Amino acid sequence: MAYPHPNLELRPLGNTGLKLSCVGFGASPLGSVFGPVSEHDAISSVREAFRLGINFFDTSPYYGGTLSEKMLGQGLKALGVPRNEYIVSTKCGRYVEGFDFSAERVTKSIDESLARLQLDYVDILQCHDIEFGSLDQIVNETIPALRKLKEAGKIRFIGITGLPLGVFTYVLDRVPPGAVDVILSYCRYSINDSTLADLLPYLKSKGVGVISASPLAMGLLTENGPPEWHPASPELKSACEAAASFCKEKGKNISKIAMQYSLSNKDISSVLVGMNSVRQVEENVSAATELATFGKDQETLSEVEAILIPVKNQTWPSGIQQS
Repeated sequence: MAYPHPNLELRPLGNTGLKLSCVGFGASPLGSVFGPVSEHDAISSVREAFRLGINFFDTSPYYGGTLSEKMLGQGLKALGVPRNEYIVSTKCGRYVEGFDFSAERVTKSIDESLARLQLDYVDILQCHDIEFGSLDQIVNETIPALRKLKEAGKIRFIGITGLPLGVFTYVLDRVPPGAVDVILSYCRYSINDSTLADLLPYLKSKGVGVISASPLAMGLLTENGPPEWHPASPELKSACEAAASFCKEKGKNISKIAMQYSLSNKDISSVLVGMNSVRQVEENVSAATELATFGKDQETLSEVEAILIPVKNQTWPSGIQQS
């Protein structure tokens, strides 16, 4: 099947040589994490994403208890295009049954993931939410195990993910140069919390690529608001709700404003956002193409930022989350 590729910007990922679409497809919703998703809808959303120029797809065995990987695998297979036309990242170390960053478990994990994804290799394998494990184990055991998987050709590049930014510097300062190729940070480059920006020069100096997930702050920056389990404070939830209402009154959508804010920083290779329908795919891509064509809505953005000043960079402890 031939796919036209509209002009969705591709950005280099650190020193990997990969070029990721500026919008990345977060596949956690394909695991029915936020409500049931049919196989038809999963395949349709992956196909539409690829048709519109998205080439980066991210999943984890943790999402939906392995269902996300299976659904994404079906969607990618249905594309019927050469493997080198899309970039896939999955994760290891976090599972429905708990955390296990041991060399034995992560080595077994990639084989399980490849089978579910119906792939011979993944482009990126990431240690998932490393703040819940021992960072010294990540440095001394997990990363070396992943480097062996790299040598074996099962993965091309190695990444780490987490919520507290300090975990990235801890690990990167202790592993050999080039051992970690990419970090995935979430909820740290959105209108209400842009603390990732302070870390970008350090990451660039290490040659590490940056993926930023959850530009909508796990639902805070949406008209419908966050899920009940969201760990933000009542004050932060209330401020984001006020900002969303303000946008709606102006005939604007806070999610689009938030998406464009995150996309505006070119030092972030891809902004990863969860999608589970053709409509969501189209909305996210149009946010990027409108930004490229017209620039961001600075007036509305400034007004939203003013509403959120009292809660700017207010975080929450790692805990209940869908990263």
